[in-house]
Amino acid sequence: DGMLFFLYRYYWDWIDLLVDPQCGGCRKTGFRWCESCHEAAHLLTYPVCETCGNPDTPPGACERCQAQPPLFDAARSWGVFEDPLRRAVVHLKHHKDGAIGLALAEPLADLVRQQNWVFDLVLPVPLSPQRAKKRGYNQVSLLAYPLAAHFRAAFAPRALQRIRETRTQVGLTHRERRMNLVGAFRADPATVAGRNVLLVDDVFTTGSTLQESARALKQAGAHRVFAVTLARALQRRGSISW
Repeated sequence: DGMLFFLYRYYWDWIDLLVDPQCGGCRKTGFRWCESCHEAAHLLTYPVCETCGNPDTPPGACERCQAQPPLFDAARSWGVFEDPLRRAVVHLKHHKDGAIGLALAEPLADLVRQQNWVFDLVLPVPLSPQRAKKRGYNQVSLLAYPLAAHFRAAFAPRALQRIRETRTQVGLTHRERRMNLVGAFRADPATVAGRNVLLVDDVFTTGSTLQESARALKQAGAHRVFAVTLARALQRRGSISW
């Protein structure tokens, strides 16, 4: 809804008037995401795999996607998961700072626009119920809501849910990550059936979260699933598979 988003933006602009914003990358006052951090961010270079977005691959699909195509139709990430972008991601995770979410959603919108994806529904990857209750918010929604408003798509934060608790993915091997998430998600057919979905997350690590989210969405009848993340943790060649 356009009016709701206007009020959302106005709220964070008002907060910035009361308290000087601090850059998500370096904490410099007066900026949400300063020019120095923007220039220092290591953006993913092209060509990338046309399916999973893995960088430093020849044009077309990478060997992994050719051998075993993922369940999402395409995925892209804006930058590499290293400072200063890493600090901004961590800040979003631990502080409900929608101003920084708004600022970082802008380059994400540019990235999505370049793909010419057609979608009408935007979903954030959900937290587990226990983690959502403890944190009180889903940091990915701080990116996904502005993206939905930008593309005038429906925002449906409850259409995809984690239906069981999972271990934190930090420190797990790829196989452990994959097994940790099997059957962890459920999508609402009434919301997603027949729709083209843009799935949003903060970090692409091995792709397991996007893979299992896409599985649930496709099982619920979603037509196509595109995915975008703010950052991507680079992997050793051949070290991961779906």
